[in-house]
Amino acid sequence: MITARRTALLAASVLLVAACGSDEKSRTLSGYELDPPPSVAALSLPDVSDGGTEFDFVADDGRLLIVYFGYTSCPDVCPTTLAELKKALKQVGDDASKVDLAMITIDPDRDTDEIVAQYVQSFIPGAHALRTTDEPALEATAAAFGASYSVETTAEGEIEVGHSAAMYVVDSAGDVVLTWPFGIPADGIATDLEILFDRSAS
Repeated sequence: MITARRTALLAASVLLVAACGSDEKSRTLSGYELDPPPSVAALSLPDVSDGGTEFDFVADDGRLLIVYFGYTSCPDVCPTTLAELKKALKQVGDDASKVDLAMITIDPDRDTDEIVAQYVQSFIPGAHALRTTDEPALEATAAAFGASYSVETTAEGEIEVGHSAAMYVVDSAGDVVLTWPFGIPADGIATDLEILFDRSAS
């Protein structure tokens, strides 16, 4: 009887520890933070989904801005990333209304204003489509976020595009407070957004 009781108590304690560990894990960020966080507040690019007005990389008070570098002809990485973000915003419920998305095309020669705007807004209605043919400005913006890309034409005339596939979360100070590498699923993105909003409310 004593052995059975001890066994039951041990099992209960194991379950308690497991539950606590699971809860703690659920509150761990899937993305990574840099210390100090990079500042992008001084940068801006034309928002072609808003008539070409300059778009500052600063979230409005109480909101978060997600920034993504990609292109509309991307066969897999870009649509996969944006689809996961779309799922994540559904999961966070009302807080989704406090999240903005800005996609910067790295292939402006093929991505016209209309094409990039329609593309990103097909995933996230109201998203900002950013496009510039000023290569130095685009390169400087990418470097500030820690992003990289290349657009090259082969000898056969084919265009080859390569790019890093992270998403970046910017706060109301214009700081990059979180980076999501490619491959983080919707659940991880949603949890991270909840954590960030909880932090800002405390």
